[in-house]
Amino acid sequence: MKIADLYIRVSTDEQADKGYSQRSQEEVLKRYCEQNQIGVRKVIFEDHSAKTFLRPEWQKLLVNLKQYKKQVNLILFTKWDRFSRNAPDAYQMINLLKSLDVEPQAIEQPLDMSVPENKMMLAIYLTAPEIENDRRALNTFYGLRRARKEGRWTSLAPVGYINRSTPDGKKYIAPDDQQAKIMKWALNEISLAKYNTEQIFKRAKEMGLRCNKNRFLVAIRNPVYCGKIFIEKYKDEESHTVKGLHEALISESMYYQIQEILDGKKRKSRTTIMSPKMLPLKGFLHCNHCSRVLCGSASKGRNSYYYYYHCSSACGYRKKADEVNTAFVNELRQYVLNSESKDFFKAAIMDAYIDATKNETAGKTDCILEITALNNRITKARELLLMGDIDSADYKIIKNESEHKIAILEAKLAEIPIAALSLAEVEMLLDSAITKLARLDVIYCNSDTKIQREIIGSMYPEKFTFEDLQHRTAKVDFLFQLIYQINSKLCVKKRGQATVLPCLPIVAPEAGLEPATL
Repeated sequence: MKIADLYIRVSTDEQADKGYSQRSQEEVLKRYCEQNQIGVRKVIFEDHSAKTFLRPEWQKLLVNLKQYKKQVNLILFTKWDRFSRNAPDAYQMINLLKSLDVEPQAIEQPLDMSVPENKMMLAIYLTAPEIENDRRALNTFYGLRRARKEGRWTSLAPVGYINRSTPDGKKYIAPDDQQAKIMKWALNEISLAKYNTEQIFKRAKEMGLRCNKNRFLVAIRNPVYCGKIFIEKYKDEESHTVKGLHEALISESMYYQIQEILDGKKRKSRTTIMSPKMLPLKGFLHCNHCSRVLCGSASKGRNSYYYYYHCSSACGYRKKADEVNTAFVNELRQYVLNSESKDFFKAAIMDAYIDATKNETAGKTDCILEITALNNRITKARELLLMGDIDSADYKIIKNESEHKIAILEAKLAEIPIAALSLAEVEMLLDSAITKLARLDVIYCNSDTKIQREIIGSMYPEKFTFEDLQHRTAKVDFLFQLIYQINSKLCVKKRGQATVLPCLPIVAPEAGLEPATL
């Protein structure tokens, strides 16, 4: 009497199909064994794809067959697609089972392997499901690609978004409230180029961002956040982006600015995010001896800790943190707007704003001229292609480069405001800013380290030394230069040359025929 193991397999997408349920297969196989007087040793249930034989239950079955040789004669299943949907792998597995004296057989598609012609039928049985799988995968690929071209995101929602469905079953993505706010903040911080992506990611995680570092680094390269969906290259169709149906978190111009920063084409001075409370100037100071950036640390004394800014090289430069911090606060007070300077500062900023708004029209005109020139370049390249002066590869390069530049210019053009703020609105903003600038030293002394470092970074575009603070030679931002100049010119001179003009003429008449007189 022959002994058989019954192999019953379904995949996830076949669970509801008629004739593929596990109960139906088990019933058919057991009835076949009863009619043919075949003993059943065990029944194996598998819920896995048949593309490969790396299936958990099948691997366990192979181990069992190797341990208990010649105890099983047959492995029965309903059809050959239950056994495999990959012809090359199936032939190898059949040979392996034959070496174990086990014959695989499909009861609804029986084949006598001793007849050579039956191998052709086996190939048909195995290849047909494989073709069906390939066709199904290709149809799925085309469907997803078409959906992306229509502006719909078809896969797992990126960080900051969540997957949704319309009443008619169409998939789309929508901002995920708190996660979207954190991601928007992170992208804005990258565009400022003050901190590196590692620091911004750590801060975002502290704020509650739910993703790992690798996913974050991939996300900040994704145009989905500016409302675009990337279409990959396929056959003769080049890669490109289309406008998505979802809500954008940032503007296109910010996205391109972020890509330039990540590519290293646009860099600014960077500072660290965190610093000890007693060392707010850490990372901003240069060593006066060797021009290295000063470190900061604490030394443990008998009763407390003492903080120092020091150089890590052998020069031994070292300054007490209290002394340096006090010098900085004294320097900061020179850039605080006094009551007499407020009106002059406000007038200077208003004049600068009026001059800047005059240039907006010129900026729009420049962008439009550049876009027109790039379009003309594409047209000229197309004419050269038709005349045979250039080949298709050169035309594609020219076209792709020009279209990329046009996309950037169009994004910048869209960011230029159609109408500038009214003078009344600008005046309101200035009043708020002037109030803070008039209390800059108080705000600095009463704030935490993060705010203090933001104030330092906004004031000083370059690193400076302790001696620069003492002699007021550190380079400051233009805004604070303006404040200092206004404050200085309004100060009353205590010492200097008298300004009273004499009654007598200063210039003596030229000498003539007679001696000159005073």
